[in-house]
Amino acid sequence: MHQDSILIVLHGEHSTPGRVGNALRQLGYRLDVRKPRFGDALPSTMANHCAGIIFGGPMSANDADQFIRREIDWIAVPLKENKPFLGICLGAQMFAYHLGGTVFRHPQGHAEIGYYPIRPTAMGLAVVEQWPECVYQWHREGFDVPHGAELLAQGDTFEVQAIRYGPGYALQFHPDVTHAMMHRWTTRGHDRMQLPGAKPRHSHFADRAVYDFTARAWLNVFLERWLASLNA
Repeated sequence: MHQDSILIVLHGEHSTPGRVGNALRQLGYRLDVRKPRFGDALPSTMANHCAGIIFGGPMSANDADQFIRREIDWIAVPLKENKPFLGICLGAQMFAYHLGGTVFRHPQGHAEIGYYPIRPTAMGLAVVEQWPECVYQWHREGFDVPHGAELLAQGDTFEVQAIRYGPGYALQFHPDVTHAMMHRWTTRGHDRMQLPGAKPRHSHFADRAVYDFTARAWLNVFLERWLASLNA
């Protein structure tokens, strides 16, 4: 393993890091993919990795499964060693939980499945000057802002959409989703589109045509800024 390796934590048997993985490879990083749910170990130090990312999944940060507890506890490693950490969707909720925040269902049972508007805060604009008007979502739980963390972006159904704490960032939305992933999720997870507030399948693809260009541009800038501390 080399210092330019990024630790990638995935939760599905066939999950991939999607567009985030593609962007990191284009930036010259190697990806060390681990799936603790299927028995992979997590490193006790980040000495051989320059950053770590925990991706999404259908499980909850509140679940008692051993791999969930292990991943939440492991977030202490990059934070302690001041290495960039990124949580996406479930990974974001794990990050908030690790920091003492609360992960919860919407009081009216609403979900965000499809594209929804977000609004960057002043802190968020200091990280990336241009944010997408709408982002892709696939979740029915949210989280609050843990003590000491900064709110970077807000939404309507779930208020907290992005936070930062030290070298760690958490995104409730899915900048990782590719066109192929969207096909898979809306096919295998078609029942989720019956949840209150979820968007119908056709709108996922219609909205992607409108919002994906800015989402892709935002992701490239965000990842470079996120990793910039490595060279600071």
